[in-house]
Amino acid sequence: MHVVIIGSGILGSSIAYECAKAGAQVTVIDAGRLGGVASGTSFAWLNATSKAPKSYYTLNALGMRAHLELKRDFGATPWRSQTGSLEWRTTEAGRAWQRGNFEQMRDWGYGIEWITKDRLAQMEPDIDLASIGDAPIVYYPEEGWVDPVLYAAWLHRAAREKHGAVLRPHTEVTGIVSRNNRAVAVTLAGGETVEADVIVNASGARSDRDLGVPALPMTSTAGMLGFTPPVPTTLRSQFHIDDLDVRPDGAGRLMIHKASVDTGLASTEGVTTDGPEAEALLEATRKVLPLLRDLRLEAVRTTLRPMPRDGFTCIGAMTDMTGYYVAVTHSGVTLAPYLGRALADEIVRGQPHNAIAPFTPDRFFRDPSTASVSAELVGVKPVEGPA
Repeated sequence: MHVVIIGSGILGSSIAYECAKAGAQVTVIDAGRLGGVASGTSFAWLNATSKAPKSYYTLNALGMRAHLELKRDFGATPWRSQTGSLEWRTTEAGRAWQRGNFEQMRDWGYGIEWITKDRLAQMEPDIDLASIGDAPIVYYPEEGWVDPVLYAAWLHRAAREKHGAVLRPHTEVTGIVSRNNRAVAVTLAGGETVEADVIVNASGARSDRDLGVPALPMTSTAGMLGFTPPVPTTLRSQFHIDDLDVRPDGAGRLMIHKASVDTGLASTEGVTTDGPEAEALLEATRKVLPLLRDLRLEAVRTTLRPMPRDGFTCIGAMTDMTGYYVAVTHSGVTLAPYLGRALADEIVRGQPHNAIAPFTPDRFFRDPSTASVSAELVGVKPVEGPA
């Protein structure tokens, strides 16, 4: 069986590795360099926090577990950090949401606990306790983050060296060839045709391109990250305050994301380290980390963050198109290792996973009332953290 995967980011690399490990001949094709586009501009929060409905929480919890299970294959997993997450809210509405989420996560068996300001001070002395006031503090000990490009590099290497996968970066897929509603090949920008038994489109925000087959409906949005220069901080845990997210990014640098700044982005162009967006990130973070006073951002990154139209992961065989699968999600960092395994089991071993059944493309192309697994998502809006 020859599986062609379009896209080499964290999700494409997972699918490639798992399909190759399962015995398929695998070819990965990416228009740019290996590692993808959005994967390298992701806050990369590893979590299942506030993911509803229950089927979506379960999917994300399986993703977190699959990250741990990769140690069986790789021994060390240098792309993953598990130092926990801290969270507090400054508004009454935010605190009410936090209390409700705490109860829901606890009931579903997620790692979550209230901690005191004294404990926070011991854990993270760089955080200014005065900025927290009387806000209750939640700690998620099982959470962390991933370096998505490093992850992709290691999985692509293993797929190639151990299982014979072929990697083709800087190669544009311009179309998908189908016969009798079956995908049979991809065409490339230079005119070459690559035949395949199965094609998986894991091209992120580009999943809505016209490739000659049904395109997935997307609502991808612009996102921004800010990066400080190296600063003398011992911060280990990421923290989340209202719409602000901050975490270490190695070598003393901090990564900053703010959802309201993303909302104000008209495009991914024109954002600079001394612009109003950068200043908004720093102003919010300085209130919590005074050591950033008089500091400017060293770098900013912007990208289109992949988002299926209803906000939920879309994974599985395309409706009415044999041999063509799609794999796109805003939660790729958390879900990638599990979704890779689930698709490999379905495509190569013929063993579909029940956990991905509610998230197939059917919900976009068929009446949800005809399929209960799709109807589960109707009217539910996912609460997502930064990509």
